[in-house]
Amino acid sequence: MKKSSRRCSIAILMMICLCIVLSIPSIPVQAADNLSENEMIYGADIGFLSQLESQGVEWVDDNGNTRDALELLKEKGVNAVRLRVFVKPPENFYWTKPDGTNCMLGYADTQGLLYTAKRAKELGLKIMVVFHYSDHFADPLIQDVPSEWENASTSELEKYVYDYTRYIMTELADEDIYPEWVQVGNEVSYGMLYPTGSNQSNDFTQLTKYLNSGYDAVKSISPNSKVVTHLTHGSGISHFAWFFENFITKCGGKTDVIGMSYYPYWTSSYDGDCIENVAYNLNKMASQYGKDVMICETGELESNSQGTYELLRKEINAVKSVPNNKGIGVFYWEPELNSSVVPDGYTLGATELVGNNKLHFTNALNAFKLAPDYLNTDCSYEMMNINSQKSVNIATGSQDNNAQVEQYTYDQWDSQKWIFEKVDSSYYKIVNKNSGKVLDVCGLSQNENAQVVQYEYNGGWNQQWKITTTSDGKYKIQNRWSGLYLGVLNNSTNDGASIVQVADESSSSEWFILLTD
Repeated sequence: MKKSSRRCSIAILMMICLCIVLSIPSIPVQAADNLSENEMIYGADIGFLSQLESQGVEWVDDNGNTRDALELLKEKGVNAVRLRVFVKPPENFYWTKPDGTNCMLGYADTQGLLYTAKRAKELGLKIMVVFHYSDHFADPLIQDVPSEWENASTSELEKYVYDYTRYIMTELADEDIYPEWVQVGNEVSYGMLYPTGSNQSNDFTQLTKYLNSGYDAVKSISPNSKVVTHLTHGSGISHFAWFFENFITKCGGKTDVIGMSYYPYWTSSYDGDCIENVAYNLNKMASQYGKDVMICETGELESNSQGTYELLRKEINAVKSVPNNKGIGVFYWEPELNSSVVPDGYTLGATELVGNNKLHFTNALNAFKLAPDYLNTDCSYEMMNINSQKSVNIATGSQDNNAQVEQYTYDQWDSQKWIFEKVDSSYYKIVNKNSGKVLDVCGLSQNENAQVVQYEYNGGWNQQWKITTTSDGKYKIQNRWSGLYLGVLNNSTNDGASIVQVADESSSSEWFILLTD
């Protein structure tokens, strides 16, 4: 979904039809697919918590009373925690990065993991465990082999991954803890256990063997735990396509959930870094591979609680818009942090300093107190055609009745953003953000390839649409009057092609509905 840098001038095709409203009974249409409300996971990575507590850091509630940080997070709506584990971290749980930065690691050895996991379980919180397969943080730049595994052959490393994963899972099971999710590797975009597990030569063979070893070990102890494969840069469309085509399709990689990090604070300067591309990756991965999807890490400036709140709401809503309940949740990375209490001054926590080593959670996490917004007037969406990869747009940004509705390469114009406003239990009017006009089948036509235009809303059934989902994770948009579906004339993939109503079996009748605002 590459952003267009310019827009071709499209002449308006003047419509000679008058879109008339008649209250005529509807013809039979397909029943709406099940869009049931599943519990959304509102998660917090709290790997630093116990180490901060040991250093005297305290958290206070709105009344200034010192409280358990986990209880405060739960009151904010957090219902799951994410806990990391290192193989043999330094005894003081501090690490100096290659760039010279000194950072805390959190008490993330085996005993530290068990301690925090038991606390979380006692509070009824779901658990994700993240295996870094290193003695310290693993990320796209640093995937160091643990000191105890140095100089091992690739076959030995495969066995180490299996045995170590099985050991940790057994330790958890002995405490009657069976994590809902287990991440095999952390941000493995470019591999793990460097150099042998690197994928930079486009060879995923060894990386896949390492990841599959971890997968098999998890399942040997906890078959119901879902294994997560986690990449960085959640708005990187080509990156996700490249990774999972190689890992799953070519090499037989095993996973249950596709996860991503999304930190616009760090990546906003990247080409194409926007919530629409995050939403595309979520939808595309769920549809193409039949996997659950989630945002495993996110965060924004502690000093900008409103901005953080808005980011979380966008992410929650983007995840919720994935069809068939395949979008399962969002985890905030270390919300209990504040830059004042960690040596590297990390600024993307969600607290404010209110006293000496006393922290108070900001309103950022109030985003977790609300259910997701789903196809309602609080959000706008891009409608991307699966066949053409183009988006529904009002030609030339017109605000006139009968203006042509076309497909065009997405470029974040308001004329490409749509608000779904429910008119009854099954149908929506679809309102253009720029014009305030709605999608309308011209002339009350019930014919295939009849033109779809924009028109002021007047209650006509030709202006009302049912949103259904397919078994493979696409949306269909069905007109109440005709029973036909939103599509593209002649299944065109060209900019400027007309949006029309088409038969169910048309190759242009399937869509992604991607959050924009």
